[in-house]
Amino acid sequence: MKPQNLHTHTTFCDGKSTAEEMAAAALAAGCGSIGFSGHAPLPFPNVWSMKEESVAPYRAAVLALREEYAGRMAVYLGLEQDILSPAPADPYDYRIGSVHCLETAEGIVSVDHTPDDFAWGIRCCYGGDPRALVEDYYRQEAQVAEKTGCEIVGHFDLVTKFNEGGRFFDEEDRRCRAAALEALDALLERNVLFEINTGAMSRGYRSVPYPAPFLLRHIHARRGRILVTGDSHSAAAILHGYPQAFALAAACGFTASWYFDGRQFVDAPLPR
Repeated sequence: MKPQNLHTHTTFCDGKSTAEEMAAAALAAGCGSIGFSGHAPLPFPNVWSMKEESVAPYRAAVLALREEYAGRMAVYLGLEQDILSPAPADPYDYRIGSVHCLETAEGIVSVDHTPDDFAWGIRCCYGGDPRALVEDYYRQEAQVAEKTGCEIVGHFDLVTKFNEGGRFFDEEDRRCRAAALEALDALLERNVLFEINTGAMSRGYRSVPYPAPFLLRHIHARRGRILVTGDSHSAAAILHGYPQAFALAAACGFTASWYFDGRQFVDAPLPR
């Protein structure tokens, strides 16, 4: 099975490379397919999602690339839909459901944008208690499939993006782990796919993929399904960290990963 990356971003949202550059990089890297997954518009100002007026050009660009690469590499039109995003008006080949930010009485807290934003959220919106933020995050994460209609759950434990080395909270904390496992069980009931996501590695925030091994072992024990994605924001990161991600999957008991074939998700043995 040739590599596939279904989680990619372009200059239509917060990516650094154009759709054309991303497709060319995927073909050069030996991918059998690439899926574009622009951030769906959000109902508040931000610097990472597509604007409403960008959606139609995004769709047109991806569909044009599908025609251009026909016979050489499959190109899929996806969307990363935040739990706070309005439902899209147009159809997509697949959707990734994600929680990037939390609504609080004091304002919107991003768990994904910068460490300073994350620190502000803990301090100003959760009374200085990082565990309260983590628990709120997983309460929202538990609903992401129901609210977005996604096939893929994006970066399940994104709340740990800036936390390597325990910078903001103790990931071994009983409350944090219990909240994560409760959310995971809710999503497993919906038979969604879970990413092993290397995006924070390519951007220098983490040295390992997420989700954490204890979560992946739980997914495996519950017969859940995984796929590897790059969450790539530049052409240079198309397959960044894939060997490490597949090794993590194997270490947590998985023998197969899932791939989109244009109609449905199918499984194939993990690369050796």
